[in-house]
Amino acid sequence: MSSPHASHSPFYAHLSRLRFIKRWGLMRNAVEEDVAQHSWEVAVLAHALAVIARDVFGQAVDPNAVATRALFHDATEAITGDLPTPVKYSPAMRHATANLEGEVCDEMVGLLPEGLKPALAPMLDHHAWPEAEARLIKQADRLSAWLKCRAELRYGNREFEQAAEQVRGKMEEHMTPEMRYFLDTFGPGYELTLDSLMKGD
Repeated sequence: MSSPHASHSPFYAHLSRLRFIKRWGLMRNAVEEDVAQHSWEVAVLAHALAVIARDVFGQAVDPNAVATRALFHDATEAITGDLPTPVKYSPAMRHATANLEGEVCDEMVGLLPEGLKPALAPMLDHHAWPEAEARLIKQADRLSAWLKCRAELRYGNREFEQAAEQVRGKMEEHMTPEMRYFLDTFGPGYELTLDSLMKGD
């Protein structure tokens, strides 16, 4: 029996190259981070926040759907690369890239076989995300950035001092019960050494 596909697609080959795209490109990193690593961490954190929101605070949210969308939250960077935060949030760059993400999203969806587009297009298109899920993914994205900054500071890299303050400020500005729960319950563990983690201190 032959495969039902009509032609070859480079969609997932593009996604696999996220591992080659470095984040925090304008800053000296003690430990480099790529977009594939970041996407995995954001998916894990978004899933955790969604579970907390559902099971602790009684919100109607599907953690598995949140985690899946989070995996694709930076998928367009497979084509655009990662724009460093100081650059992409400058007024000139915001204007120049206002429609870029949507256009690249459409381009990537266009690479998919027709039979897969209905399932995958809503994963890539942020505008198609339910508001509650988008909020959780944004929280997880900020949390991932803050944990990266904290780790760099623990390694003695002062390059991330201002970034840590800015990200934490955004987190506090948009604090939610599930984020506070995560920070209070799981946050201290990120400050521990491996030996302390193994001992359960």
